[in-house]
Amino acid sequence: MQGKVEICGVNTAKLKVLKSEESLELLRRVREGDMAAREELISGNLRLVLSVIQKFMGRGENVDDLFQVGCIGLIKAIDNFNIELDVRFSTYGVPMIVGEIRRYLRDNSAIRVSRSVRDTAYRVLQAKEKYISEHQREPTVDEIAKLLEMRREDVVMALDAMVEPVSLFEPVYSDGGDTVCVMDQVKDKKNTDESWLEQIALEDAIKKLDERERKILALRFFQGKTQMEVSAEVGISQAQVSRLEKNALNQIRKDL
Repeated sequence: MQGKVEICGVNTAKLKVLKSEESLELLRRVREGDMAAREELISGNLRLVLSVIQKFMGRGENVDDLFQVGCIGLIKAIDNFNIELDVRFSTYGVPMIVGEIRRYLRDNSAIRVSRSVRDTAYRVLQAKEKYISEHQREPTVDEIAKLLEMRREDVVMALDAMVEPVSLFEPVYSDGGDTVCVMDQVKDKKNTDESWLEQIALEDAIKKLDERERKILALRFFQGKTQMEVSAEVGISQAQVSRLEKNALNQIRKDL
């Protein structure tokens, strides 16, 4: 969004910033039905929307769409804010804006969830927003479950369904140098390129051995048998088993 001034026809460089006292006075007027104060309050908090949507950048979503959805969350926050509580409007408004954007991203996600889970998610989200409006804080999972008379597990599943997918290339940290992405933190350290290349090389080296040498190695290292047990099964002496095993391992090391 850097360098972008026009968003949905709004010149972001000229947006007004309201002080806390000004916001409170406008909120009082809104409660009295002053629609002009409501419009002024919306306009004066658009920078709040801009600060929130920056967290959702880089996911292929249109900035204008995110801005419009964020404005819907802002309007909901204005209409539901309780001026009697000693809480700054931004403290209440940010979760409402974030929730609206997450709902939009969830509904437009390429990953779909079942209708029953989606319906439960809507109920959980509505209960969450109502709780925030009444208590000016986010409810716990247990509190939501109690409000909706649901199992805690169903609430957790619904909340998980509302979480939008994260790109593996999404940056999570940058100190001015190389950027650390999600992929760097969840990579498989076991099944790396080096490990499967070594596996292929080992299989090729074993294929070069004759059938008896391969059988001896299989009995010794895959079935865990002793040289005496191998000699009895193959029909040769223990000394021969030891010599063939040693030669086979040396050949594999040479090929690797």
